[in-house]
Amino acid sequence: MASSPNSEKVIANALLVMTGVTGLVDAVSYLSLGRVFTANMTGNIVLLGFAMAHVSGLSIARSLTALLAFLVGAILGGRVMTRANADSQIRYAAQAFLLEVAFLFAASFCSIGYRGERLEESFQPFVLIILTALAMGIRNAAVRKLAVPDLTTTVLTLTITGIGADSSLANGNNPRLARRVESVAAMFLGAALGAVLIHYSVSAALWLATAISAMCSAALFSSVRKSDKS
Repeated sequence: MASSPNSEKVIANALLVMTGVTGLVDAVSYLSLGRVFTANMTGNIVLLGFAMAHVSGLSIARSLTALLAFLVGAILGGRVMTRANADSQIRYAAQAFLLEVAFLFAASFCSIGYRGERLEESFQPFVLIILTALAMGIRNAAVRKLAVPDLTTTVLTLTITGIGADSSLANGNNPRLARRVESVAAMFLGAALGAVLIHYSVSAALWLATAISAMCSAALFSSVRKSDKS
């Protein structure tokens, strides 16, 4: 990613904050939309396998809906990012993140009045699953193109592996230790905050996720404008 040191700092901070948004979104999807992940597809594939094995409380339809919507989102994000070259990656990533914001906004609007106990009585959960999974698929396509080390925003397995495998206990030199720990902490805090918020309002959790994502996108656009002027 060819960019100025300031732009690199902005994108790293934005992705770190977006990692917290992932925790918020998955708190909503898992705890209020029927034990399904719409941001973390590794977990969702596992849940889909459990559902196909007839584990109670899980739904093949909901997990499959999340997976397919995420794939569609990844296609949309990929189409945006395929136009980017090394000098315009941040600009196009900001556009992709703005599209993520649009879908999160739609999900927030559609979640008004939604309560998790109405899960089996309404089509509303499927709408929310589709919209949040689309948003997360778009974001992941953009983040994959940016390829910022240890900031995938949705998957922490390799990040946690790096904390251990590259530690001094493993005769490593602890590269990017602070970033890795911050990424884990961001998702943890996002998930915890989401779990608290949905006790009061599912919509509030999604509106917060939308607002945070919008601020991250705005920060990237601002960074691009400053780079263009310099």
